[in-house]
Amino acid sequence: MNNTSKISSLSAAILGISIGLGILFGSIFLANAIFEARATERFVTVKGLAEKEVDANLAIWPITFKDVGNDLIELQKLVEKRRQVITRFLVKKGFSEEDISYSAPRITDAQADYYGNNKPSFRYRVQSTVSLRSSKVQLVKQSMEASGELVGKGIVLADNWENRTTFTFTGLNNIKPEMIREATINAREAAATFAEDSGSKVGKIRKATQGYFTITDRDQNSPDKKIVRVVTTMEFFLE
Repeated sequence: MNNTSKISSLSAAILGISIGLGILFGSIFLANAIFEARATERFVTVKGLAEKEVDANLAIWPITFKDVGNDLIELQKLVEKRRQVITRFLVKKGFSEEDISYSAPRITDAQADYYGNNKPSFRYRVQSTVSLRSSKVQLVKQSMEASGELVGKGIVLADNWENRTTFTFTGLNNIKPEMIREATINAREAAATFAEDSGSKVGKIRKATQGYFTITDRDQNSPDKKIVRVVTTMEFFLE
């Protein structure tokens, strides 16, 4: 065999080895890529819960009263007198006049609705509301309990189903980060339990969705106590 033939055979052998190594490494890389792709598909979806009891920090107390009369001018004077009595009551309890507002009186003409022989004793009925808006929630509760003092001054208090006393919590933004952190920890604990049962470990977060925050009364007898609640949905990789 001449030198040219030897060189050709050597080149062919080298080329074959290179192709074989290329196929081998290519198969290894492909297998590794497939493994990594499948690994990224291993995840668990869980929900994390966080709850916190808070005190309401804003109270709105509509004090509604009623009066009757036959003279609108005199009735208006009576309404103004009642307003001043209620205002003095609230100021005496510790509230500022800036916390107090008045709504327009609602007047009903009983004569306009009169039918038959049952003539009403008074032509006009008026309903008016003095509203208190204050951050002194506990003081509002105490004042509500003492509202019998107004009845003793001749003021007929009325139930106002349209505007009932409300207690509100307005500090949600201050506790959001802490609650989201608690919900995340709760979700990871749930994922860890699942992973342990499946012989895996919890990895990084794959995806997270923050739920809506809800604020509800703790119970019907404690409207000034609130429960803030959030549920997050999270996906964790499993290793």
